[in-house]
Amino acid sequence: MLLPAKIGEALAETVRSGRRRHGGASPTVGLFGGFGSGNIGNDASLEAMLGFLRSSYPELVLDVMCGGPKIVTERYDIAAVPVHWHPKRDVMGSRPLMVAQKALGKVVDALRIAAWVRRHDVVIVPGMGILETSLPLRAWQFPLTMFVLCVSGRVLGTRVALVSIGVDEINQRLNRWLLITAARCAAYRSYRDDMSQAAARRQGVNCLGDNVYRDLVFGRSVPDSISVDSQTVGIGVMDYYGGSDEPSSRGDDIHRSYLKKLRSFGRWLLDNGYKVRLFVGDSNGSDARVLNDVLTDLREYRPDLDPSWVAAEPTLTFAELARAMGPAGTVIATRYHNIICALMLSKPTISIEYSAKNSALMAGMGMAEYCQSIGSLDVPLLTEQFTTLQRHGSSVRQQIAECTAGSQLLVERQFAELSAWLWCEYVGQSGC
Repeated sequence: MLLPAKIGEALAETVRSGRRRHGGASPTVGLFGGFGSGNIGNDASLEAMLGFLRSSYPELVLDVMCGGPKIVTERYDIAAVPVHWHPKRDVMGSRPLMVAQKALGKVVDALRIAAWVRRHDVVIVPGMGILETSLPLRAWQFPLTMFVLCVSGRVLGTRVALVSIGVDEINQRLNRWLLITAARCAAYRSYRDDMSQAAARRQGVNCLGDNVYRDLVFGRSVPDSISVDSQTVGIGVMDYYGGSDEPSSRGDDIHRSYLKKLRSFGRWLLDNGYKVRLFVGDSNGSDARVLNDVLTDLREYRPDLDPSWVAAEPTLTFAELARAMGPAGTVIATRYHNIICALMLSKPTISIEYSAKNSALMAGMGMAEYCQSIGSLDVPLLTEQFTTLQRHGSSVRQQIAECTAGSQLLVERQFAELSAWLWCEYVGQSGC
């Protein structure tokens, strides 16, 4: 494989030569995903890809189709359009009218996505769990959107790249058909862990030539030096009501049980002389409700303590999340990218996992014994795991730092491979 710098030089020269399928002066690359909608991990994946493309290939013409285009444009200085068409309504109509309007919206969305895809030489879906259904998901939601995107690319001649994506076992038949068909139509695929590649293969994707790297967020930077307090514990919360295979009737019970156990562990920390620092992984407001619930409970439980002993810091971006985690000596988190952030900061970390991707991530960092399933969360075991981490903190931090460096190297290799693929696409040579 060419070194990244050599690939960059080759691609830049190709860009300057102006060979474009659509006849423009520079290649047009669209970035597609659930950005700007409050998911800090999705936005961090976009940031990693934008950083790579802008630094390596400033000649590219970039734009985004996403869930929150206004936020994306303001935050990243890039043109963005919404994925979904939202009809203007002054008053609520009858149920049949609303159903008809939603159906019309799906048709309009499909046409808009296809038109957007056609305007580009390449469309990149950077990271994210786009082939996962670990959380409740309807077929006419994101699965249909991904299906339209990738099929449009195949039909219209625009290459779609799924870069370092997450995949899991999709049990709902229609969801599985839509998402796996989308993956098959993509011109390029890579995965963020071995589990994802294996799941894709088992569900009918030809993975020959598809490589495994790491989550793109490992390609971002985090603060180099932060004052850490070993007596401060970070707890990342999630507004969790069960997975996609759970009956919706159990959602409230699952949510209450999770909250009760978080409160119980937080109380144990305070009683044992630890400070608690709470943070979220989704900034759309749902996680904040859980955070406020736990915050209120812990402060009412120990009103004698200074309020700074139980703190919560609002976070909207991955950079803000990293700063919020900074003072913590140890982190216990649920959301996947909370865990990635903690590991990138070399924090001894415990995963309260809602998806197999969490355990795959922790295993890859040599931390498999510090995981628990959210559905069977055991507070006494959690306190035991925490105590063990505290006892072996120094060696664990060193191990995490070494594994993080390896993950960052794999992301560099991912970008090098993507560069080689883009170079072949732009030059138009056969056999690439």
